[in-house]
Amino acid sequence: MTLNGNRRERTALITGASRGLGLALARGLAARGWNLIIDGRDADRLRGVRDELAAATHVAALAGDVTDPAHRRALAVLARGHAGLDAVINNAGALGPSPLPRLLDYPLDALVEVYLANVVAPLGVLQAVRAELKPGARVVNVTSDAAVNAYQGWGGYGSSKAALEQLSAVLAAELAAERPDVRVYWVDPGDMRTDMQQAAYPGEDVSDRLLPEARVPGFVALLEGELPGGRYEAAKLVPERPKELATSGASDVAEGAG
Repeated sequence: MTLNGNRRERTALITGASRGLGLALARGLAARGWNLIIDGRDADRLRGVRDELAAATHVAALAGDVTDPAHRRALAVLARGHAGLDAVINNAGALGPSPLPRLLDYPLDALVEVYLANVVAPLGVLQAVRAELKPGARVVNVTSDAAVNAYQGWGGYGSSKAALEQLSAVLAAELAAERPDVRVYWVDPGDMRTDMQQAAYPGEDVSDRLLPEARVPGFVALLEGELPGGRYEAAKLVPERPKELATSGASDVAEGAG
């Protein structure tokens, strides 16, 4: 496998890989020869993904919730068994209540759960696997345009992604001194046809959104290229695909959304 001019195997950890953007990324990287460590909360669905992708590459699948410290430690053990990680993609996340409540009506216990999933867990994953990051590793935190725009009803999810973006920026600054070889990206995939998008707009037709597969090339450009760390919009990293192609075909959807 070619990475930065070197011929060696590459391994990526992708959270929330049983559906949606995480599944699309797993399929895309498997097709490019990456070894994969994937997780998801739905054990049966995750097993099916593992079986599908095992025909193309080596896949280790571990069902669980990234908000669980024991699960994060188990992911680190898997990473160690793969001789380290070339990429960590923090894709798993939580939307919160559906329909989306306004902030003054937002159940605070639900808001805590959103922050645990979208802010604390991604950092927890990175803390767990920090010793397994290979030279030149990439960290990708999946964010959203709701992190930088004040959309009514998106205060819970959007503010959690804004916190993730600030966390990513500070992490990048800290690693610049400690591990300058590691690049940190926070990436907005844009609106996609996912279960999360449908939950955000219950009763509406979201079939006009792009399939998650349409955003994979943008992520590949970061994982395999030499772009500096920072915030990116996946759609701007590669030429736009014709909409009739990007929205056609079947896709399992849900974990990870723009």
